[in-house]
Amino acid sequence: MTLCAVSAGVASTLRIVQNYDVFLDFALYNPKEKFAHSQSRYHLKHPLYAVQLLAIHRRDLKPKTLAFAIPNENNEAEIGSFHGVADDHCVICSENDENFKNSGVEVFATVSCSEEDLSQSVENVSNLGSLLDKLKAVHLHVLASEQWNTSRLKLCHRQYLESTTNLIHYLSLKCLDVEQLKEDLSSIGLLNLETINSYVLAGLTSVIEILEDLKSTCLKTEENTNSGISAQKRLYQQNFGKFTIPAMRKKLFSNKELLLGSLRDNRTTHIMVTIGQEATESETLITDLLKAGTSIIRINCAHGNPSVWSDIIRRVKRSSQMLETPCRILMDLAGPKLRTEKLMPGPCVVKISPKKNATGNVIFPAQVWLSHKGAGPPPAHLSPDAILSLDDQNFLGEIKVGDNLTFKDARGKKRMLKISRQFHVFSGVGFVAECTRTAYIQSGTELHIKGKKRIFPVGQVVDVPAVESFVRLRVGDLLIILRDSSCEHNELPGTTSGAHRVTCSSGYLFDSVKSGDPIAFDDGKIWGVIKGASISEIVVSITHAGPRGTKLGSEKSVNIPESNIWFEGLTSKDLMDLDFVASHADMVGISFVRDVCDIVVLRQELEKRKLQNLGIVLKIETKSGFEKLPLMLLEAMKSSNPLGVMIARGDLAVECGWERLADIQDEILSICGAAHVPVIWATQVLESLVKSGVPTRAEITDAANGRRASCVMLNKGQNIVEAVSTLDKILHIKTTKMKADLKPLLLSSHLF
Repeated sequence: MTLCAVSAGVASTLRIVQNYDVFLDFALYNPKEKFAHSQSRYHLKHPLYAVQLLAIHRRDLKPKTLAFAIPNENNEAEIGSFHGVADDHCVICSENDENFKNSGVEVFATVSCSEEDLSQSVENVSNLGSLLDKLKAVHLHVLASEQWNTSRLKLCHRQYLESTTNLIHYLSLKCLDVEQLKEDLSSIGLLNLETINSYVLAGLTSVIEILEDLKSTCLKTEENTNSGISAQKRLYQQNFGKFTIPAMRKKLFSNKELLLGSLRDNRTTHIMVTIGQEATESETLITDLLKAGTSIIRINCAHGNPSVWSDIIRRVKRSSQMLETPCRILMDLAGPKLRTEKLMPGPCVVKISPKKNATGNVIFPAQVWLSHKGAGPPPAHLSPDAILSLDDQNFLGEIKVGDNLTFKDARGKKRMLKISRQFHVFSGVGFVAECTRTAYIQSGTELHIKGKKRIFPVGQVVDVPAVESFVRLRVGDLLIILRDSSCEHNELPGTTSGAHRVTCSSGYLFDSVKSGDPIAFDDGKIWGVIKGASISEIVVSITHAGPRGTKLGSEKSVNIPESNIWFEGLTSKDLMDLDFVASHADMVGISFVRDVCDIVVLRQELEKRKLQNLGIVLKIETKSGFEKLPLMLLEAMKSSNPLGVMIARGDLAVECGWERLADIQDEILSICGAAHVPVIWATQVLESLVKSGVPTRAEITDAANGRRASCVMLNKGQNIVEAVSTLDKILHIKTTKMKADLKPLLLSSHLF
């Protein structure tokens, strides 16, 4: 027996009472309307043995029907049915009714109930009462917590009053041991306490009303029914109002839009992209990002300067107006983060390497861009291996496609560039040249057109950038961290002259660490153990690095997760940058917030500058910041500034442990959901795609989980535009299209 697709479902419950009057209570479901309940009585003269039949309709049938069976005088099953004439009433038809025969109902399951089950029913009523009492106790505890925190609520800004109250309700619920209560509720399918974070009081009240109604219906007495209904009304009047589920959801949406702005084209999640100096070197990067789905641009104040930031912001606003696409700007204050200092710059030389196969044969020549030094970057569709700037415009005017340029590289080796393509650029022309042999070109290298006489101009390469310096660390290496690279230092016992050296000028680091403490670099890519420390240097033994070693360069993070290091909330640099942020950005990111005192200082600085409308994003990247998050949110809600939280998973994972990261970020989402505060999901989202152009399977799943947040952040990289486009598709894929793509299983067609 097979059935067509279901267009309407029918649920029924059988109530049994001592006088053998059977109440058939059922709900008829219409996808466009709410459940409509109907109830009828059927008198039984003989001992009860009822069979309840579960039925569904074919797609082409409109009537809603419930079929059932009860014993007749001969103790034989007598069939009857309910026909849904309307949503608010029903009629009873016998087995011989023509309407029943033509109803199209097909039975697919039966549930029997005998007289021996009466005692079990009584026990179920008792269990309902016990469960109801537990829920009422939790409900009272939640209300009491609100009363206990009345003074705190009075300090809250009126804009956040409901959100702060709900956060207190959530925290009071979390402090109770309700695991057994969760199991009891889920066993009867009434409530999942994990899903009511944003409307705690309304959720508890609703399930109490349901249990009251269920209990009074089971008992059936008029007295109990009336008392249950009156109790429901009292609960509704007492607890609902501003704290209804729709009102709480509306508040969450309002806070999200207040901080992050509105979304276009029915999107549900914002996409934020971090950009830096590279945005000033491309005329199309920001425009391409906005077209791909970016709605927020992030600038990290730890890098660059006000001149670079101003240029980026100008380009963002211009592209936003041109595309008529709203885009907000977040600027992160650097905060007291420990970082390696800039290493001494390397030589001003660029390496040109053709692609070779395993045997060393060239399979694709290196692509080199040649242009005048003021011409700017190459066209966006080109991805050259090297960019060379020449000082002589006349020399470029003599070059033609097919010419060969000869030169001696930094090693004195004779090499050649073959001109393959020509492009018109802003200030003249540019060329793409091919190089089939490895070459090192430095500033001052002279280029000659092969076959031309000496009277023709000679091109000279200029402005070759310095090579980025780094130290390559392997397991077992020693690393010395210096407080000042210019000061003389005495080596500690056990050090060797071959140890690598980097500088970190922060006194917090040297004042807080001790021997045996673990230490991490570059967001945990390198780990070590401190072997010795003084006021001027720290000796580290590397315990974790890549198989071929891992590079440690300038301005990379340093974390000491087990030390008692303590920072000031806002540094002097942060305060200077805050003045720039206030006049140029929509939101300010506060890095490394750890305690309520950090929020107090921030509020004072914002009030001093009269910045009531500047959005605040608290970056949670330390263990202390995670543990104090509820208190910091309550403190931040004392001002009217739009508020948000960023889960900075890079530092957070290092500080709290990789194995705890998933649980920690889930808890942050729950806390912020209770406070109606939007969350930004950040760090290493689609990182492989951004850097190499190919994502991993785990990254795709991680990005999809970002739908739980209000915003997902991507870091800069070579393939950032493609990554934004991919993320936008992942976050906003149409569920209806997904359902259409999922075909029924062959087995399912036989069952349904």
